[in-house]
Amino acid sequence: MSPLPPQPAIEVNHLVKAYAGVTAVNDISFTVPKGEIIGFLGPNGAGKSTTMRILTGYLPATSGHVSICGFPVASEPDAVKRRIGYMPENNPLPEEMRVSEYLYFRGRLKEIARGKLGSRIDEVLELCDLKRVRHKIIGKLSKGFRQRVGIAESVLAEPPVIIMDEPTIGLDPHQILIVRDLISSLRGRMTVLISSHILPEIEMTCDRVLIINQGRIVAQGTPADLRKEVLGQSAYEIEAAGPLGSLPFLLGTIDPGLAVASEGPVDEHGFRTIKLKTLNPDDAGEAILRACLSEGLRIRSLSRNHPTLEDVFLAATRRSWDAVAENPKART
Repeated sequence: MSPLPPQPAIEVNHLVKAYAGVTAVNDISFTVPKGEIIGFLGPNGAGKSTTMRILTGYLPATSGHVSICGFPVASEPDAVKRRIGYMPENNPLPEEMRVSEYLYFRGRLKEIARGKLGSRIDEVLELCDLKRVRHKIIGKLSKGFRQRVGIAESVLAEPPVIIMDEPTIGLDPHQILIVRDLISSLRGRMTVLISSHILPEIEMTCDRVLIINQGRIVAQGTPADLRKEVLGQSAYEIEAAGPLGSLPFLLGTIDPGLAVASEGPVDEHGFRTIKLKTLNPDDAGEAILRACLSEGLRIRSLSRNHPTLEDVFLAATRRSWDAVAENPKART
């Protein structure tokens, strides 16, 4: 007999959540393998926070099935909560407690044995770079330190699944870098589902991305796969001078779909900026350069434009809005 496939860390099937006739989450399904870091993206009101609250058992679903490490959230909420570390968007920290006191308090609530708790607190203080403020009162900490205290609390009991809603909100670039490195350090040891509006951070941190809009998942995959699926083309920019009339023919010999998208004016040195596009995702830069030089064109620069995750996000959400505009019944 062939071995059974590994149990997903998170499994969501046909999840629906409606409030007073308004559908916030509309029949979404996805799975997250163990040890993966997943980015959960969407505009405000898309259904991200609602989905995360349902996953953590803080909010009941209207319909559908959600399980964490094989345990159904609806019927076994206690077992689920023992396997999740949750950091909500507005993390409610007791401002009068000291950092170490708070972590000890939370550790006992999480049923960590007293004999192990002290060493575990030391580990998460080191992991989150909080040792220097362990005796400080939480209410007197900066926003960055408070966010790290929230992350330390979420990983304290070493749960297999970590869910973080906007963990870098309100942080400066240096603090964002620290939190990003901290989340990356969890890869392979814990499964992390993280929502954020800072798309470059998601792209640099996450293995895979889910994009949700109007309660539906409109795209999912690795950032590279999403570029191909959503944008579906590659773009190049070339600065060239010489007999440019032969350029369309040259491009066709490299790739029949490679074409001139736009041309700029000729500058004082005789160079023109030309933008190219193709549906072929393979890198054709070297072939373009060789073909141009063989025809006597002078090349000042040649670059391939790599669309960012922000480009993918905007295109995917715009595509879903257009689909609803064409078919209003798709909204419900």
